Amino acid sequence: MTEIILMSDPKVAAVPVRECGERLVDLRRHSPLLIDERKAEDSAGAFAHLREGVLDRLLKAQEQLPRGLRLLFVEGYRPPSLQRRYFDEYASELRAGHPDWSAARIHSAASRYVSPPEIAPHSAGAAVDLTLADADGRELDMGTRMNASPEESAGACYTRAGNISAEARSHRDLLGTALTAAGLVNYPTEWWHWSYGDRYWALMTDAGAALYGPRELG
Repeated sequence: MTEIILMSDPKVAAVPVRECGERLVDLRRHSPLLIDERKAEDSAGAFAHLREGVLDRLLKAQEQLPRGLRLLFVEGYRPPSLQRRYFDEYASELRAGHPDWSAARIHSAASRYVSPPEIAPHSAGAAVDLTLADADGRELDMGTRMNASPEESAGACYTRAGNISAEARSHRDLLGTALTAAGLVNYPTEWWHWSYGDRYWALMTDAGAALYGPRELG
């Protein structure tokens, strides 16, 4: 089995960022993608924003899917402050459940599920959480709910997990084939998380540098 490189790996943080200045666009106004509102937690609609280059690639991926299937977009951009809150909350859960773990182990384990704020692809507008839906907008079976933690799902949230049904595996493969062909990379501990232009993408594709760094909306 291929070793999984976590977001907390120093190799990710070591990737330089050559910010290209590409703008964040609101998918609700600039794309025909199917958008789920479950992450609409703020008046600015931060969740529905992505860098233009990421959106272009999602539209290409949509074209690769079989007739009757659609990408269901759930979350894109995440403000740095919200990313920090998510990471700290999950690290606290792990710390409570494993009081014997070192700070370094907590940090590494937390990064399986939430990216460390300083390198988070979502805060660069480079990452998207998404799934597949049918023509009527109903989510397909992907083996776990989106955002299931490794503890909750017994590891079934890992993209290549073996403890899911053949149907769920087929759906994950369809999603992965379309997104990979469009130039995005997956974070292997989360079947729903894909990115382009961030540090993790740069490391996985030998790009040399990230195109997008963390930024504020607006």
